[in-house]
Amino acid sequence: MIDLWPRLEPLLARVERPARYLDHEWGSTRKEGADFNYCMVYPDTYELGQPNQAVRILVNAVNATEHLAAERAFLPAVDLIDLMRDEGIPMFSLESCAPLSEFDVIGITLPHELAATNVLEVLDLSGLPLRAVDRAQDDPIVLGGGPCVFNPEPYAPFFDAMLIGEGEESLPEALLCVRECRRAGATRQDILRSLAALPGCYVPSLYRVRGEEEAQRAGSWVEPLEPGVPEHIEKRLFSGFSESSGWEPCIVPYTECVHDRLSVEVLRGCARGCRFCQAGMMYRPVRERTPDQIVSAVMGGLEDTGYDEVSLTSLSTTDHSCCSQILARLNRRLADTGIRVSIPSQRLDSFGVDMALQVAGEKKGGLTFAPEAGSQRLRDVINKNVTEEDLERATRAAFEAGWRRVKLYFMMGLPGERDEDIVAIANLADKTYELARDVVPKAQRG
Repeated sequence: MIDLWPRLEPLLARVERPARYLDHEWGSTRKEGADFNYCMVYPDTYELGQPNQAVRILVNAVNATEHLAAERAFLPAVDLIDLMRDEGIPMFSLESCAPLSEFDVIGITLPHELAATNVLEVLDLSGLPLRAVDRAQDDPIVLGGGPCVFNPEPYAPFFDAMLIGEGEESLPEALLCVRECRRAGATRQDILRSLAALPGCYVPSLYRVRGEEEAQRAGSWVEPLEPGVPEHIEKRLFSGFSESSGWEPCIVPYTECVHDRLSVEVLRGCARGCRFCQAGMMYRPVRERTPDQIVSAVMGGLEDTGYDEVSLTSLSTTDHSCCSQILARLNRRLADTGIRVSIPSQRLDSFGVDMALQVAGEKKGGLTFAPEAGSQRLRDVINKNVTEEDLERATRAAFEAGWRRVKLYFMMGLPGERDEDIVAIANLADKTYELARDVVPKAQRG
């Protein structure tokens, strides 16, 4: 593959944060000896994409598969994009600085709806036709994945195929399928037919989108165009999650990222059923890693990376059946090291004084609680089963245990929202602040 680095390097002195575009971070790898190359693209800047756990998990899964090699790519910032267009430099991978158009398959994750236009920027900057129907036989197969492909039609024209659900197993399967088809001399359309036969793989070009009235009569929006194409596609689940190691080899960036810490996934899925939560529905059922797996992953990850903070990640970490045991074990292992254990967001109804002390370890940073709505009426509407009393109890426990900063998450624009629900957000925040002032003596407020 072409090495674009000699052309790219002179541009880096003219852009902000050139470290975004440097390879050879601690922990990065470039697999040798593979005959099929895949590029995993996060459609936003390095600072946002590099901490994404899906990128790390999927790149590792592909590199662990015989014949397959994976590299990463992130959408450059606007200043470099402008220079690249002026100089005729296409979008490149990070590990080998090769043009994306030279890879066998490009995978683009869709982490949220606002990234949709960035997908088009990725394709255009790579020199590839935006619409799948316009791509040539030798162009890379463009795969989509991530949360947004659960509602695929808005993005369907731009992807050759979409992998719906968890990708630890489905992505290597899809890449091996394309590899075998290419080695057999299959046409692009035959490759897509082979992909459509894989569980969880949606190939938009093999379906017709029905009109609204027809869809209501038929009970579905799409109709297969060929015999043998599945009418319904079920999401893929990684059945081996509970038995898998919690440690995924990770990269330590040169530059600061949005989540600059070690992340260990402790459970997947959520049983709460909040009506606003897309992820809570997508990643069901709940699957837990064992305390032994989690503690081992944390200790191994800290040793390999040198981080001074570890985050136990999931949709609902304090719902782990052994959360208290895990925190107690980690605090014992990390005593006198200065390393902090953090949990992204604490449940108001499962967070007491004992849990607060265990999360703190040796350092007390900030805590995050998520009431989501300001009024109890709206919390009931969205099935957020916490009360104002829960927030008061959790706040009091936190400040009595030594915290001096608490962050509250709220959402605006929920269905059924009224003006008084917005006013209630400010009122609840004020009430929480006053409670904290009452709990903490004036001399200790800092």
